[in-house]
Amino acid sequence: MLDGMFSFVLLDTRDNSFIVARDAVGITSLYIGWGLDGSIWISSELKGLNDDCEHFQCFPPGHLYSSNNGGFRRWYNPIWFSEAIPSSPYDPLALRRAFENAVIKRLMTDVPFGVLLSGGLDSSLVASITARHLAGTKAAKQWGSQLHSFCVGLEGSPDLKAAREVADYLGTVHHEFHFTVQDGIDAIEDVIYHIETYDVTTIRASTPMFLMSRKIKALGVKMVISGEGSDEIFGGYLYFHKAPNKEEFHRETCHKIKALHQYDCLRANKSTSAWGLEARVPFLDKDFINVAMAIDPQWKMIRPEEGRIEKWVLRKAFDDEDHPYLPKNSASLTVPGGASVACSTAKAVEWDASWSNNLDPSGRAALGVHLSAYADTGGSAAAQAAKVSSSKMINNNNNNVPPRMMEVSAKEVAIHG
Repeated sequence: MLDGMFSFVLLDTRDNSFIVARDAVGITSLYIGWGLDGSIWISSELKGLNDDCEHFQCFPPGHLYSSNNGGFRRWYNPIWFSEAIPSSPYDPLALRRAFENAVIKRLMTDVPFGVLLSGGLDSSLVASITARHLAGTKAAKQWGSQLHSFCVGLEGSPDLKAAREVADYLGTVHHEFHFTVQDGIDAIEDVIYHIETYDVTTIRASTPMFLMSRKIKALGVKMVISGEGSDEIFGGYLYFHKAPNKEEFHRETCHKIKALHQYDCLRANKSTSAWGLEARVPFLDKDFINVAMAIDPQWKMIRPEEGRIEKWVLRKAFDDEDHPYLPKNSASLTVPGGASVACSTAKAVEWDASWSNNLDPSGRAALGVHLSAYADTGGSAAAQAAKVSSSKMINNNNNNVPPRMMEVSAKEVAIHG
């Protein structure tokens, strides 16, 4: 029945029996170890077990350990955990309501708080919903109704620009922090000490979050709401473009959620906790996960030819023309999109099957037509440039998807690519 993020040990002093439990997805960190004398050790950090335990491991998320039974039992048993392929139709309003409820639930606080805002889709939606529903809450009465947002990046980075645009649109009190490459290098040793992993991608993503958390805490802020978990639930990583079918797509999202405690949850929890800052993640709300993972995965599949880019179901759920959640960039409406070779119609692309597989818009990139069309390997500098250009393309041919969200997708390509 517990709903939230937690790791705890409950001791019964009558007989010294105890139970240990960890939240559903492993948002908070927890480890268990066994001493040579048969003792059992529990810690939120590996450092607490390393010197005293013969063996230790991650305490599995969604499990409890009972001293009476002497073993683990999984208490979190959602339908999606079996990885059976769901068949519920996509209901954008139901998905929107579920996520709004997840964010609102996390506004219960008696400490100064804010939102982490990178300018990407996920954090921007978190900030937008928080800004909408903050007024009238206990937190607003205590700390003010204007939301504070925080972003970190290298000077001139696209994240800073995108976050500033969203913050201006939402009217938040925006705090922009800068760091240098040398700052990041200098922090790596401390980052590894706190996050306790040598996984390269986790360390790389933890470094700016670690530096930002220190500055946020120095402002007196004690809690932030963040956007972790969306890419795992909706298949937002670029490699999902290659998913061969909806079954494989769904199973991969299930595996990604189950592994979050070793990657993004570990990063978000430990990078912030190192400075005494709490991070809340509404995308990993139990009820929201149930709604999102019950959607027939054919709706999550990335179909560029149909205008469905990554996380299309989430973008569509918050595409509200009357009360937009995110800013739109009207300049992008002036640029034509879609399948095209030398400004052709999409129909003309069908004339040669090879064009559909390589939609470089350059007229000289039509395979089998020009001698200078790029070959399988090597080629001229112009050919190499064409390859790079082609690899960076994003299909932007669906006017139903807000242009700003298309921009976010392009930014995510730069980040995750």
